[in-house]
Amino acid sequence: MRSIQLVIFLFFISTTLSAQHLKKTGIVIIGNIHDSLPNYHPQILFNILDDVKPDIILHEVDAAMAKDYFANPSVKGNEIVASNRYVKKYPGTKRLPFDFEGRNDYRKEKGMVPADNLSVKLIDSLYKQDLLTKEEKDIYEQYKEVTATLMRLAEKSPENFNNPVTDSICKRRQDIQHHGLLKIINNRPEFATHTFSKPDGTPITYREGYRLWAGFWDTRNQAMAKHIFQYARQYQGKNMVVLTGFLHRYYLIKALNQLSDGSFVLREFYQH
Repeated sequence: MRSIQLVIFLFFISTTLSAQHLKKTGIVIIGNIHDSLPNYHPQILFNILDDVKPDIILHEVDAAMAKDYFANPSVKGNEIVASNRYVKKYPGTKRLPFDFEGRNDYRKEKGMVPADNLSVKLIDSLYKQDLLTKEEKDIYEQYKEVTATLMRLAEKSPENFNNPVTDSICKRRQDIQHHGLLKIINNRPEFATHTFSKPDGTPITYREGYRLWAGFWDTRNQAMAKHIFQYARQYQGKNMVVLTGFLHRYYLIKALNQLSDGSFVLREFYQH
């Protein structure tokens, strides 16, 4: 009799473990506006988190930044403030970083920053002086137009900047920023003659700095998606929320779908 009971018990344990292993990780990618605004502030994000009930929250920081980011009460921003409130209510929640490691120092050391802002400001100056060619002017006007469209969407409720339509607009905007504007920069001599100094004192042109910065978009997002995928497999069957800037959403969704091995499912925070 005991042997039969043991067989039944072992069968039950095996079935339970198999069911847990087969359960897919739920991933909700929430595209955020980092600073508090009337239409999107920490309480709104907290309410979303409280509705989704994640076991794990991934933040757009790297491991080196994470300790201070999670522990320092002076750190502000919609994501961390809402996350702190959620963890206070649900102390068992795990929070993890998922960004490209050393992203800020890496960009500064390579000269990507401030080449990004300096280059766009120079394009804008040339545009206002009517010095761009027709093709260059068209590219820059498309960039300004699509940016303005996204800014209007960002003034609405979070569902408006967390959906496939907005994702496609974000992709268009980022494609222009990293490829269209780079075409202007590669064509015009001003970007080869304007320089600044990297942290080690060596000079770098606007053109080279922007080229490196534009290429880093793919590198960074691919690293972020890889980290999310690794966490999804590590915490199989858990509910996971990814907090990221809404311009990253389209890239992360596409990259995760490409990495998918059937171990996770993507959904929106407003889908149940």
